[in-house]
Amino acid sequence: MSGGQRLLLENAQQVVLVCAQGEPYLVGEAMRSLAVLENASLVVGRDGCIKAVGLADTIRREFAKVSFEERIDCSGKCILPGLVDAHTHPVWAGDRVHEFAMKLAGATYMDIHQAGGGINFTVEHTQKASEEELFSTFRYRLLCMMRAGSTLVECKSGYGLNLETELKMLRVIERARRELDISISSTYCGAHSVPKGKTPTEAADDIVYNHLPKLKELCQRSEIHVDNIDVFCEKGVFDLHSTRKILQRGKAIGLQINFHGDELHPMKAAELGAELGARAISHLEEVSDAGIAAMATGKCSAVLLPTTAYMLRLKQPQARKMLDEGVIVALGSDFNPNAYCFSMSTVMHLACVNMRMSMSEALAAATINAAYALGRSHTHGSLEVGKQGDLIIINSPRWEHLIYQFGGYQELIEYVVAKGKVVYKKDSTNLKGHEEEREEK
Repeated sequence: MSGGQRLLLENAQQVVLVCAQGEPYLVGEAMRSLAVLENASLVVGRDGCIKAVGLADTIRREFAKVSFEERIDCSGKCILPGLVDAHTHPVWAGDRVHEFAMKLAGATYMDIHQAGGGINFTVEHTQKASEEELFSTFRYRLLCMMRAGSTLVECKSGYGLNLETELKMLRVIERARRELDISISSTYCGAHSVPKGKTPTEAADDIVYNHLPKLKELCQRSEIHVDNIDVFCEKGVFDLHSTRKILQRGKAIGLQINFHGDELHPMKAAELGAELGARAISHLEEVSDAGIAAMATGKCSAVLLPTTAYMLRLKQPQARKMLDEGVIVALGSDFNPNAYCFSMSTVMHLACVNMRMSMSEALAAATINAAYALGRSHTHGSLEVGKQGDLIIINSPRWEHLIYQFGGYQELIEYVVAKGKVVYKKDSTNLKGHEEEREEK
């Protein structure tokens, strides 16, 4: 083979493909036995897509006469797919660290919400913030996520609640989608809460008859690109009837259904989602047995958020039951002012310890299954020929260290590659200095 390619990653101790047969998602036994190559190499082309992955000797022979813009020696290291964060709320203004103290003192999520905090606090500050201010903080958060290994992130609006601010948030997401290397799945979440002065029915009507027609118009003019429609289906927020109305209208204008359900109270949201052909439902701490069965049958993915259950001291989602019944289980960080977590490594660790997932199940849930939840598993979530060249290189001979080392991703992740470009390289100067210092002592 002649010609040039962009990137050669050679001699890795392990290359974790996750999938090797083009699977759109993994369930059951396939989640527990991921595709892993030992002593392998990987090639990314100039178009940013994976051109070859295989045993190091095979790749060396096949590409012996090929020039590369960059080579990275991965001896003693592991290559994994870029992580996929299937649920975040990263566009907002207004710090809520004070609410963490309230929660530690015993206040519940709804206590804070009813006292004017929570979403209402963030909405007030986000409505007042300029588009440039929102973009600046959003960009910083995305770069933090990327350094932590995430290369595809779902990003929601939802702290505007009026049409003007929701569109402001969606424009900010669109700007990041166009300007940054990280891949984004954009979600309209105008039904995140009921605005002050409106009933849930009035809020739902405003969304259906005002927000969504405008959204359709802007998407058709290519001013913004939106992938998903979200609703917070919850007692005291949007009931099942209002949720159905909004989701159906969103689906009618071409959006994937990907919504919050069965978090604080059993709402039969899972049953509704399966009926409507939802791509994904998030949270599900209070999901029913019938809802789990319906999601498994309907190939509706469950985006579980262990950070939320941990920080709000909620009961954990029934991950084991979902896995055992064949639900497509994915993971998300739920990054927001209420659950400030950039790291999918931390999310996977919590999923293993608190939701009793295995490390292989957690990695599949944070790669191929999270990509499926966003309708992107044909391009993301595994290291297969033809997929986008999104990957991470960790300084460990075993991939499991990415989950095992709780909170240690900063030291483990040496490179992050997005669309075939090195977008992060760890500066090990200080670490080497400390090692030399210890040797001298």
